Amino acid sequence: MINNVSSHYDALIDENNDPVFDPEPLKIYMDRWDGADFLDLMNLNVNKSVLEIGVGTGRLAIRTAPLCRTFTGIDISEKTVGKAKQNLKRFSNVTLIHGDFYTFDFSEKYDVIYSSLTFMHFNNKADTIAKIYSLLAPNGSFVLSIDKSRNKYIECNGRTVEIYPDDPDATKTYIRNAGFVIQSIIETEAAYLFSAKK
Repeated sequence: MINNVSSHYDALIDENNDPVFDPEPLKIYMDRWDGADFLDLMNLNVNKSVLEIGVGTGRLAIRTAPLCRTFTGIDISEKTVGKAKQNLKRFSNVTLIHGDFYTFDFSEKYDVIYSSLTFMHFNNKADTIAKIYSLLAPNGSFVLSIDKSRNKYIECNGRTVEIYPDDPDATKTYIRNAGFVIQSIIETEAAYLFSAKK
C-alpha cells in the first residue's frame, strides 16, 4: 500500500497518464464528476481570480483558465505539476504551485476556489474547508465535487492508495461551520456538487 499520495500521482506521470489528452469517451465519463454543471457553478468571468486545489495535469484548468483573470493551481505531486506547466504554457494568466494545500502559505485571496476529486485525500476536511474560507475574498465562491463512492482505497496500476471518503451530510456541515452559505447541492450519477458563498 502507498501512503504517500504524491508518489502515486508521480507514478501515474511516469506511466504516461495525462487526463488532458484522454479520448473523448473518457472525457465524457469524467463529466459525471465535473462537467458543465460544475463549471457553471463557478460563475467565472474575466475579472475573477481562481484557485484550483488538486490541479493535476490541468484537465479542468485548461477549461477554466481562459475564463478568468488569474488562475492558480496547486498539487502535491511534483511530476504532475511539471506536466500541467507543459499543458497550460499557452496561458499567460496561470501560476502553478507544487505543494500541500493544507500547509502552503498563500499570499493572496481568491474570488473562486474549486476542487474536484481531491477531497478524498484530505483527512481533516473541516480544517481544510476552514482554510478555503480564509483564502476567499469577500463574497467569494467555493465549488466542490465529491465522489459518491465510500471506498477507503484506490486501486490503480497495482498500487493501493489509502483515501478518506467524503460524506455529503458531513461535507454540508463542514461548509456551514466554516461560515459559508450553501447556494446549491447538485447530485449527479457519480458525485455531489456543492456551491457555497463566503
